[in-house]
Amino acid sequence: MLKYAALVGIDWSDAKHDVCLLDCASGRREPAVIKHTPEELDQWADSLRRRYPGQEVAVCLEQARGPLIYALLKYDFLTIYPVNPKTLAKFREAFTTSRAKDDPGDAAYLADLLALHRDKLKAWLPDDEKTRTLQYLVEHRRRLVDDRSRISNRLTSLLKGYFPQVLDWFPDICTKLVAEFLSRWPSLGSLKRVHDTTLRRFFREHHSTRQQVVDLRIVRIRSSVPLVTDRAVIAASVVMARALAAQMKATVEAVAEFDRQIERLCQAHQDYEVFASLPGSGTVYSSRLLAAFGTDRTRFASAERVACLAGVAPVVERSGQSTWVHWRFCCPKFLRQSFVEYAGESVRHSFWARAFYMQQRAKGKSHQVAVRALAYKWIRIMYRCWQTRRPYSEVEYLESLRQKGSPLLKYAAESPA
Repeated sequence: MLKYAALVGIDWSDAKHDVCLLDCASGRREPAVIKHTPEELDQWADSLRRRYPGQEVAVCLEQARGPLIYALLKYDFLTIYPVNPKTLAKFREAFTTSRAKDDPGDAAYLADLLALHRDKLKAWLPDDEKTRTLQYLVEHRRRLVDDRSRISNRLTSLLKGYFPQVLDWFPDICTKLVAEFLSRWPSLGSLKRVHDTTLRRFFREHHSTRQQVVDLRIVRIRSSVPLVTDRAVIAASVVMARALAAQMKATVEAVAEFDRQIERLCQAHQDYEVFASLPGSGTVYSSRLLAAFGTDRTRFASAERVACLAGVAPVVERSGQSTWVHWRFCCPKFLRQSFVEYAGESVRHSFWARAFYMQQRAKGKSHQVAVRALAYKWIRIMYRCWQTRRPYSEVEYLESLRQKGSPLLKYAAESPA
């Protein structure tokens, strides 16, 4: 086991960090408090470097990402051991039966975890810059997509109350076209005062050039009857519609920018071809799966470890003569989403994936259970491709199933199309 000059436990927060330093030579504990400012963190790290020149210092804290992790990355003599908050909570409860939380005490417990159980902890080895950038990009993009959905739901609800025709004219309101349409004409009254030529020019400028569609919209606009005539309702709704339209436009443009950045980064990544070969992955799913695995081939000892970390593998509990199985409650939610959502998409593009899904549904499994089971199988395939750096081949996998006499192919052959 690697020898460290000191073991440091840090209970972090937005404003300050409680620190417990355990000097390995003397065994002495030194509590401290550091403000979360670049200057104080830099001063603290420099004091450690001067105190232990040329030696490594281990740091344990309750996160795998966040402002403190980012700040500590620039100090090459620090080895970071992130732990799950539940790990610290259970360790604390073993010695504090009241379950009372205390920041300095938690820092001391984190240092104890390093001193007593370091063999069970894993040092954090960050991926290369390109992969880490991709990891942050895909997670931020997902948050923006969630924001877009929330804005869409609010806008839909608002329009149903005073201007429902927009929902009929445009099948998808999560577009820049609809956002700018509502910004200019947020009510039926303002829209009816506009000349047909202006409307045609607006649609042309926003790349809606199908003549039949444009003509139909204009006909419907001219024949539309207002849902409400109460000026109070319309006036307030107009202000809100413009506000939501502005948010929608900004979010749609931001998602598009993230898509461009992700695609550019993926095309330059050495492992992108492996995940882009998966049926139906596209840039969105292939980038998320690439970010999930990373580039460190030693990070996961088996596909089972990936499935457990992602929360896809079920948990088996045993007590006496009782055994029960349930899904994992504690896991990185975005990681689980990446695998499960791709598995659901693969049903439309992969022959065996669709057969497996239908087989699970025929057994009485719900949609979510069937897709999770499919994700579990996909992780094993992805892990193999990732380890060997070989792109996935549907033909080769189906031939492998045939050679093994897989009952899945028999089920697919006997099932109706």
